[in-house]
Amino acid sequence: MSKKKSQPFVLEGIEVVDAAAEGKAIAKHDGKIIFIPYAAPGDILDIRVVKQKASFAEATIEKIVSPSDKRVEPRCQHFGKCGGCKWQHLGYEYQLAFKDKQVFEDLKRIGKTEAEVYLPILGCENQYEYRNKLEFTFSNKAWEEHFDKNDPQRIPALGFHKPGMFDKILDLKECHLAPSIANEIREEVKIYGVDKGLSFYDLRAQEGYLRNLMLRKNTKNEWMLVLIVGENNSEPAIEMFNVLKDKFTEIVEWCYVINEKKNDSWSDLQVHTVFGNGYLKETIEDLKFKIRPQSFFQTNSKQAYNLYSIARNFAALKPTDIVYDLYTGTGSIALFVAKSCRKIVGIEYVETAIKDAKENAEINQIENAIFYAGDMKLVLNDALIAEHGKPDVIITDPPRDGMHPDVVKKILEVEPQKIVYISCNSATQARDIALLIEKYKVEKIQAVDMFPNTHHVETVALLVLK
Repeated sequence: MSKKKSQPFVLEGIEVVDAAAEGKAIAKHDGKIIFIPYAAPGDILDIRVVKQKASFAEATIEKIVSPSDKRVEPRCQHFGKCGGCKWQHLGYEYQLAFKDKQVFEDLKRIGKTEAEVYLPILGCENQYEYRNKLEFTFSNKAWEEHFDKNDPQRIPALGFHKPGMFDKILDLKECHLAPSIANEIREEVKIYGVDKGLSFYDLRAQEGYLRNLMLRKNTKNEWMLVLIVGENNSEPAIEMFNVLKDKFTEIVEWCYVINEKKNDSWSDLQVHTVFGNGYLKETIEDLKFKIRPQSFFQTNSKQAYNLYSIARNFAALKPTDIVYDLYTGTGSIALFVAKSCRKIVGIEYVETAIKDAKENAEINQIENAIFYAGDMKLVLNDALIAEHGKPDVIITDPPRDGMHPDVVKKILEVEPQKIVYISCNSATQARDIALLIEKYKVEKIQAVDMFPNTHHVETVALLVLK
């Protein structure tokens, strides 16, 4: 590949040899790796190389010459445009195999170690309609019209952001990741907004009334609707709720948020409840949780239970154990294991999440769970450990970026007998494990597929003090 970097060109008859990170696939040509989105291992393709770097290139599919036997027909009409289900064209058994392989290779290549036991990936019972939460964005210019910037049609849209494009919204017709009623609700909200002449948000000018829509449900199929509006005027939102609430009896919580900020974040803003209690009730095993509009909760309820069960089994807690749950969120894992140990200390940066954790502990009459809000590397200190005792077990479930080096350093200093490391990013998990293997061995690891048809995978690793 000696073409100029700025000049796209076509390569014919290229074989795709493997799956890669971020939902892409890999081909090789002239000693260089080529990353291709929406390709499948085993494909023979004509590809258009659109970007070149010293050690790799990026390409798009020009033509499928010979499709892989791993391919299936994507269910969604938006496949390839939305960016959400990048593996919808792969058979589910192959999705699982590639995710399992990714976890193994990340641990070996980045973590510089291997697990004594690799448990097979736990697949998801439902390949579709598994999400309990969806967030949509309104736009006064649907993404399609951006093909002709000189003649904008200003078609109203309600859907997802195009990947990497803050002002381009794909107007959804369907999404198979949530139950069909979510599509019905979304469409009715959009139709109502159009019929009533409500302004759809202009993401560049940062003005307009209808801004965002969030839908979430519990396992009882009770729904919460949160409408985020861009103007300090509640009347149109309340009027919408009064009209739609009789059409959707499944929606038990009708809420709105006024967001006049320059960004879409609304977790710090007041939520106004028009109908309902302002929260959904959820049950996991024998635990009850209040889920508020801003609450973090696993978006795949059934797999969340399986994930938590694996973490609890790996921990194998004793009644005398002191457990620290790092990055505890709303305390769901901490409360899930609390009855199996003497004490559990949960730490989380987000104060509202800790408020939820404390409230849920009270609801479930769990008295041995203590929660702290603050920066993990500052809260997890000698004073805290002196007050609550050295942890026998640490459970950690950090964000995608993994743990701060200071947190890893403190864990190595404290030397718990076991670490149960839950991660949504096997690469950063492996990076942290590479630091921990100074004193720990990876006894076992298991991947859990929380998000079928995407490249994302959760992993649970058990590290034991050498």
